[in-house]
Amino acid sequence: MPGSRLAAIGVITIGTWLGYPALTRIFHIMIEWYSDPALRRRCQAGLNKGEAAHKLKRAVFFHERGEIRDRSFESQAFRASGLNLVVSAIIHWNTVYLGRAVDHLRHQGRIIRPEVLKHVSPLSWEHINLTGTYAWGEQPVLIDGFRPLRLPKTLARAA
Repeated sequence: MPGSRLAAIGVITIGTWLGYPALTRIFHIMIEWYSDPALRRRCQAGLNKGEAAHKLKRAVFFHERGEIRDRSFESQAFRASGLNLVVSAIIHWNTVYLGRAVDHLRHQGRIIRPEVLKHVSPLSWEHINLTGTYAWGEQPVLIDGFRPLRLPKTLARAA
């Protein structure tokens, strides 16, 4: 019998490796995945957020071409922690200013629904100078410790 011969030489079928209960769980998950478009959208949204976070980390860490070249583990951990700290500061900065922008729009009478805000991400970095080139010419105008929001001439209709 071919099955016994394969088992005798060490080839393990997926059913015997995982076991019957694991196979039924896998098939159940696969059926649920294919039959539920909302589940697929939620999973894709989570994957997109993770990828956006990785893109931000790569953008911050671009000068070393995304490589940690330190030899000791402590130095590598120190460098990775610094990267996480800078990325967290960028996300915090963006979150504060997104909140200020939403407050400004609501103060103007705009209605912004929470289900719309779920899709706004603080992982953007195009407005942050990552190259190390700074202009120190004039003092910024700060309102309550914040730079003013850059408002376009005409705001697109939100929500």
